[in-house]
Amino acid sequence: MRPPEIESSTEEERRQYIKKTFSCIADCDMCGLCTVFKGKDPEIAYEDYIRGKRSYIEVSGDYR
Repeated sequence: MRPPEIESSTEEERRQYIKKTFSCIADCDMCGLCTVFKGKDPEIAYEDYIRGKRSYIEVSGDYR
């Protein structure tokens, strides 16, 4: 599933996409999301995308 475009989605749709895409499985050794996002919750890491300030790709570039 592709991330919702900022121009054609609501803030809540983008938030739900991030929650669904980066859901915690409560097993850090298997998942690694905590490491990827430098200890941040994905909703905090993608806050600019969720609020419509930067694209999903731009924010993702911060964590590569």
